[in-house]
Amino acid sequence: MSKVVIIMWKPDRSSTQTLYHQIADEIERRISYGEYPPGSLLPSERKLAEQLGVNRSTVILAYEELRALGIIESRTGSGTRVCKNKWEATPKHTPNWHRYVEGGQFLPNLFYLRRIREALQKDGMIDFASGELSAQLSPGQEISTLMKENPFTEYLGYDNPQGFTPLREELVSYLSRYRQIKTTDSSILITSGSQQSLYLITQCLLAPGDAVAIEDPSYCYSLPMFQSAGLRLFRLPVSPEGIDPEDIRSLYKKNRIKMIFLNPTFQNPTGICLNPARRTQLLNVASELGLPIVEDDPFSLTSYDGDPPAPLKSHDQLGSVLYIGSFSKIAASGLRVGWMVAPHSVVERLADARQQMDFGLSVVPQKIAAQFLHSNFFLPHLEQLRMRLLYRRDLLVEALQTELPDLVTFTLPQGGLHLWCKIVPEINDNQLFEEALRRGVVVAPGSVYGSDSGYIRFTFARPKEAEITLGVAKFASALRAVLS
Repeated sequence: MSKVVIIMWKPDRSSTQTLYHQIADEIERRISYGEYPPGSLLPSERKLAEQLGVNRSTVILAYEELRALGIIESRTGSGTRVCKNKWEATPKHTPNWHRYVEGGQFLPNLFYLRRIREALQKDGMIDFASGELSAQLSPGQEISTLMKENPFTEYLGYDNPQGFTPLREELVSYLSRYRQIKTTDSSILITSGSQQSLYLITQCLLAPGDAVAIEDPSYCYSLPMFQSAGLRLFRLPVSPEGIDPEDIRSLYKKNRIKMIFLNPTFQNPTGICLNPARRTQLLNVASELGLPIVEDDPFSLTSYDGDPPAPLKSHDQLGSVLYIGSFSKIAASGLRVGWMVAPHSVVERLADARQQMDFGLSVVPQKIAAQFLHSNFFLPHLEQLRMRLLYRRDLLVEALQTELPDLVTFTLPQGGLHLWCKIVPEINDNQLFEEALRRGVVVAPGSVYGSDSGYIRFTFARPKEAEITLGVAKFASALRAVLS
């Protein structure tokens, strides 16, 4: 019986290279050095994961990488071994998929986002990082009822490239009632969410080398799609009143920016609202310069008092604002239904591009979304959502004030899912992030959003209510460990 090789090595968690690439590269290096000769038996996925202190899924990815290169092979009953035929005189080669993957133009997610995704695969982690609603906040029962009462009988073929017509018609009423936006169904494009809307805009309305303005800090900074599109990003600092519109004028003069990307209501990650005077000034500056504004508005209906600021689009008389919305933050991210309100020529252009990508969205979730908007469930759900989010926000704030009264500062948001915190002492983001992970807490460092070191975004909508106080206590323990 073959002896299993022992891998005395640990991956570097501070490296920008993914863990599974590090593992694959290390095993390939040792094989090429002759440490693991052809036919050598490698540890099982579970055993190697234990040895290296990583998730089993990470080892699975590493072994898949090596199998694709033809370096190892796995057989039922025989385990995973170093290939013998790889080292023969006339071997058969598999394409080096690692080089192909590294060579693509579409950039991978940021290091922290990949680490967050990897960490959340473990059981028992308290999730303050995922920017979505928990199951307790989503209208699962209501949607289930609607599906039973309205069984799907329509033809399941390709639909209108702009989206399911009944949903677009329902959105006309929704936008008028809840966001004071007057539009028609022909000026609405249904997407799979805000991120697809942004992707279509960057790919179809802009060109490599174009300069755009984004908030600082900003969710947009966490989206490599902007860099993949070859765009030059220029920042608009966010103060307690929001961005200063005069900064746009300065950026335009210096860098000839072509578009402005904003999340002006309960901004992600800060939770700040652009004040009314600056909203008016912003529209005036944009119209003077002929600049389009992309208004991303996922959080406004989470306003805890039920009275969110009017969107920029509601005051847009020149068609300068592309307005993006989504069900992800007010209902369920799994529906994958979002929308964009834009001039019809823009909608036609983006609908054509999206049809080339996927022939349009599934009509099933679009019908569910239309039914939910039209139903008597929607308004009570919004009211319940606001109440539960406010309760969760207060739980988080109380826990932070109890555990870290002198070490963390923040501004209380009046809507949204996030609390943006400043760590008072100077801190190393990566050390704090990893120390929190070791204690079972996942947070989003501020550098994900382009901020300086020492900021943390807590999402209070994702963990269970019973986990919030415990999660803050564990985070506080991690912070004190790093500071000491």
